[in-house]
Amino acid sequence: MAKRGALITFEGMDGSGKTTQLRRLAARLRAEGRTVLETAEPGGTAIGRKIRQILLDSKNQELSATAELLLYFASRAQDVDESILPALDRGEIILADRFTDSTLAYQGCGRGLGAQTVVLLDRIACRGLRPDLTLLLDMSVETGLARARARNSIESSAETRMDEQSLAFHRKVYEAYGALAEREPQRIRRINAGAPIGEIEHEIWKQVQAYFEKCHV
Repeated sequence: MAKRGALITFEGMDGSGKTTQLRRLAARLRAEGRTVLETAEPGGTAIGRKIRQILLDSKNQELSATAELLLYFASRAQDVDESILPALDRGEIILADRFTDSTLAYQGCGRGLGAQTVVLLDRIACRGLRPDLTLLLDMSVETGLARARARNSIESSAETRMDEQSLAFHRKVYEAYGALAEREPQRIRRINAGAPIGEIEHEIWKQVQAYFEKCHV
């Protein structure tokens, strides 16, 4: 009997090292013989990557908060239908760089659109799909923004629209993440993202192994 799949999400402020740690975890899981799907929000599919260009392009500052929210869920709905649900059915491990927790933090709280609106759209777009385990890379707003902006400068990236939001906006997002973690401690595991990269990887691996053992994944 094939092992069941699992959806593991990485959350946190921009610059917290989510992408680096996701790739490291993917490599360790594959070394153990697991089949892993890596995905990212917004993005994950060809259609999602086109939506990502609209959402993150620094030229699109006029994008309204409501349009932004709907575009994030449009990308996620496509990813869920095209990639995530089929992979779960095949018993794969899905590692997602952001999911609905990001939308609750950034659009629900940061933009002030409210959690109720986000939850309603999540039911439509994700149809009850929730992460099995969420790894919240916890880093201060100032440190995360400094890292993100330095990275954007080095890479000459056009995907800077969210990083260019005000410090007050990012502080609201950080506080929202903290509230989510307090509300769902069994699912959301806070990881000290200010530790050395190797230590972060070790802590993530420990949390993932514990989840697999508990849920027989």
